[in-house]
This record gives sequence, structure tokens and C-alpha cells, in this order.
Amino acid sequence: MLLAVDAGNTNVVFAVHDGTEWRGRWRIRTDAERTSDEYAVWLLTLLQHSGLKPADIDRCVIGTVVPAALYNLRRLSREWFDCEPLVARAHLDWGFEIRVDAPHEVGADRLLNALAAHQSYGGPLIVIDFGTATTFDVVGKDGAYLGGVIAPGINLSIEALHRAAARLPRIGIGRPQAVVGRNTVAAMQSGIYWGYVGLIEGIVARIRAEQEEHPVGNLKVIATGGLAPLFAEGTTVIETTDQDTTLDGLRLLAARNPAPIFTRTARRDDP
Repeated sequence: MLLAVDAGNTNVVFAVHDGTEWRGRWRIRTDAERTSDEYAVWLLTLLQHSGLKPADIDRCVIGTVVPAALYNLRRLSREWFDCEPLVARAHLDWGFEIRVDAPHEVGADRLLNALAAHQSYGGPLIVIDFGTATTFDVVGKDGAYLGGVIAPGINLSIEALHRAAARLPRIGIGRPQAVVGRNTVAAMQSGIYWGYVGLIEGIVARIRAEQEEHPVGNLKVIATGGLAPLFAEGTTVIETTDQDTTLDGLRLLAARNPAPIFTRTARRDDP
């Protein structure tokens, strides 16, 4: 079975795929100081609860935008699952071109989303990922990664609003009943929700207009991330939501690339 690890700025998601379906998904708060043993105590308990054993895992693939977390995730794979992990990086075989100025600077999650979305929905398309940052990535008809847009994430904006304005409370995100709020919380929720709907619609429209100068076809819009369904309710721009996009990208990347060679002598010292 394949252990897929998606390490984002907010959470690390672990998932196991048996070749047919995902057998389990678990998330833990991202902490670059968390040791491989700490991950193992937590993860092995969850595997057991799902009827899985460490011996069931024979491959591991890691995608991370937190470089400091990679060392201990690698050690987790080596020491507890006896396999060398495949790490998602631009130099691997993605099956498509990365047509940007500096491919190595593109976050692994964005390439993984491009890979999985094109596999599932074809192209050309825009993939919106509602994570710590809200990203918009453009994929060509042939699957090529063409670049994108990075905006502050919803929760970052909520936290910044609370911290910078002394009288504004910390709020949860939800779709408000009306655009005009009749109290402070309702007004803030409206600003965040409809503000981001406007961001989504505005950026998608501008990407489509820009692509008309270099025609790539009708751009489909796919959304992923925990808040994707909530924002899809507020706009017709988002055509499909898919919560497994990044994990599917990890699975597809592992299928395209040979498993790295595992050597026990490298278990504790390799970066």
C-alpha cells in the first residue's frame, strides 16, 4: 500500500491507498519540530484503528511546502515503514511541462493539484486551492503547468483582521444570510465571504481574459481544500469541487516514478 503525506503550512495529511481506494485519511497540525517518533505514535494508533499495519505500507510519497518538516517525515518513512520516500519536486517525471521561469520555486501542492486535476477533468483548467494561501493555478490543454496566482488564505485574513483592529472579534467563516450585516460579526462574515467570492470571480475572469490573447480553450474551474464546498455555494464560477485533488496528485506521481532505493545505513543521517 502507498502512504501519501501532504504537509501544508497548517496541517499535515496522511492517507493510505491500497491501489483501488483510499483506506484512511488523518490530519495533524503542522509543527516543524515534531519528531519522527511523535508522528509514529500518533499515526500507528490510527492505522491500527483502521485495521492496517505498518507492514502493509511498502511505498511512501511526500509533498511538502514546509522544508523544515521534511527531515522528520523522511525519518518516519525510513524508520517505521522501512521505505525511502519519494519527495515531490520539480525534477521528477510529472508527465507535463512546467512552463514557468523557475520550476523549482513552484510549491509541490500546486504541481500535484495540476497533475490530478488534469488527469480527472482534462484541460485547460484553473485549479483553486483554499489552503493557508488561496492559489489559482492554470493548466493547459496538454496538462502543462502555466503558472498562477497566490492570494492570502481566508483564515489568514480573518486572523489579520482580528489582530489589527482592537474592537473586532475573531470570527468563524460561514455564508451569511445577507450581504449587509446588522451587527459586527455579521458584517465581518459578509466581508470575508463575499469578499473572497469577489476575489474568486475577479481573478478567474482576468485569467480567462488574459488567456484569450494566447488561446488555450475554455478554462474549467476546479476547487479543492476544506473550504471549497462553502465557496462553491456562493458562485457559479466554480464548476466542480474535489477534496482529494492533492492526495490524488501524490498517488499519481508515485505511480509515474520509480520508488527510491532504501538503504538502512542512510536511515538516521540523510537529510
